Amino acid sequence: MSSHREAPEVSKDPVADNTDVYAFVSPDKPDTVTLIANFIPFQNPQGGPNFYEFGDDVLYEIHVSNKGDARADVTYQFRFTTKVRNDSTFLYNTGPISSIDDPAWNRPQSYSLTRVARGDRGRLLASRLACPPVNIGPRSTPNYSVLAGQAVHSVQGGRKVFAGQRAEGFHVDLGSIFDLGTLRPFQMAHLIPSATAVGVNGTQGLNVHSIALQVPISDLTRRGTAPTDALDAASVIGVWATASRQKSRIWDNKKGRHSWRGPYSQVSRLGNPLFNEVITPMAKKDRWNASQPHDDSDFARYVAKPELAALLPVLYPGVFPNLAAYTKDRADLLAILLTGIPKGVVPGFQNYTGKTQADMLRLNVAVPPTADPNPIGLVAGDAAGFPNGRRVIDDVVAIELRAVAGATIPLVDPTFTPDAATAGLTDGTSNTNAPSLDAFPYLGHPAGGYQTMPGTPAA
Repeated sequence: MSSHREAPEVSKDPVADNTDVYAFVSPDKPDTVTLIANFIPFQNPQGGPNFYEFGDDVLYEIHVSNKGDARADVTYQFRFTTKVRNDSTFLYNTGPISSIDDPAWNRPQSYSLTRVARGDRGRLLASRLACPPVNIGPRSTPNYSVLAGQAVHSVQGGRKVFAGQRAEGFHVDLGSIFDLGTLRPFQMAHLIPSATAVGVNGTQGLNVHSIALQVPISDLTRRGTAPTDALDAASVIGVWATASRQKSRIWDNKKGRHSWRGPYSQVSRLGNPLFNEVITPMAKKDRWNASQPHDDSDFARYVAKPELAALLPVLYPGVFPNLAAYTKDRADLLAILLTGIPKGVVPGFQNYTGKTQADMLRLNVAVPPTADPNPIGLVAGDAAGFPNGRRVIDDVVAIELRAVAGATIPLVDPTFTPDAATAGLTDGTSNTNAPSLDAFPYLGHPAGGYQTMPGTPAA
């Protein structure tokens, strides 16, 4: 969650597991858009000596659709290469790492960046771009913010790119939610009640690996311009990320490892947070990961009649009577998640991409950043936040809980009155990891292995 280990197959392949996608107009550079795709969930900062890294055998991609058909018009591809400097030591580093090219770092990783426009073969923008090491501790990585800063690369065309470890920015009470849908702040009303409690962030102290890209708005739009009219259809882009592997996996007895051969096949994808996690049935999740957004009409029925909306009145008896009585298809969720919100629903706003139903983050690039952003986003009147793209500060669990519980039904059906509990529905968590940054790549610095205290288990 948002898409961590969300499907049976990809849960066994963490380096290809796309956990979160963000897309927003950069607050400090509003003529650009920042796109972020996270991978490799639930990283224990102490996870050495083979610390976490991107897969050399995985093709990572961030896609942008700008013509309304949910097909990629612009794709950025990232391919990684790892080398070992000293094959006579088991150590990740043989001394303090003072720079990203320090020979004391024994297992450096670099990558290439390619831009592919629809119908073209692709253009290599840069190669041998260095990643930072993971945050090991104050002796091994004594100035981690400096190392991370060195891994922010300027690329031709006014672009910036970063690929490396970051603090997990997604917060959610995993232990509570997966225990029969418990929300600690509301658990006194649960079918199996207990005293109200504060939420517990299940991703506290954990890291991820992020691919972050900042590009001029004109690099992503259909006309190659920076639109200023939020009601212009050309102001909206759709964003998703994927990970792909070659189809044949071969074991090499001499090298003692697998290699991959053949054409690439998609094994993970992500657009909107929590889509495959809590909307797609378990038996369909692997197929969803292998499919393309323009085929998502196959999954629309799970959005029109979401399982969670039916469970809430059962798990919280008497709390959601209006939701329980609502039998119409969820036109609000179909718009938010699969087509975008058309003109006339929210005054002065739209992020509609057309009739093609597709799970994509839809970003209206003509909506400027908010000076005082609200983490509840558009639901709270902040049109620069989710579901208009997604910022790193957006509380997508609370937003989607409220939407599923009926908070957004009146946008399309004014006869419906949301239940009283809906407006404050939350899992009760906030970001308890490193704070987000004011500048690219925005996600906070990762937790260090030495500095991080393990959690306290309880039966």
